[in-house]
Amino acid sequence: MGKSGRPSFAWVRRSLNEVLIDHKLASLGDSYVNFVFSLVMSDRKGEPLGIKVKGSMLAEALRKARLRQYLPSRMSRHALADAAESLMVYAWLSNCITVGESVTVIEKEKDPVEGLSRLLSVVKDRVTFP
Repeated sequence: MGKSGRPSFAWVRRSLNEVLIDHKLASLGDSYVNFVFSLVMSDRKGEPLGIKVKGSMLAEALRKARLRQYLPSRMSRHALADAAESLMVYAWLSNCITVGESVTVIEKEKDPVEGLSRLLSVVKDRVTFP
């Protein structure tokens, strides 16, 4: 861990766009999003579950959170899902949100896409750039 309390690989990005298009963040973000969503669904079902969040859900959540405007016009649904994953894990790495808060934000909505969209909006508002 670095002096800031964040992992040494979690350097500060200069812009929201830089976070959204970071493929390495998206790779880590995939695990983060699946873990958080699995906690939400485990709580709802009353038993431990391991859930893989569909890219279509993340892409739709990104659109609903009005983050599409920060990305190039031609992007696949997979690339949009990656962008959502990048932002969520960057917010966690930057100590802008905890796993518990992420779970709570998603749980407040009955519809999973709405919950993910709400989480994206929350983290977008919390993440700051130099």
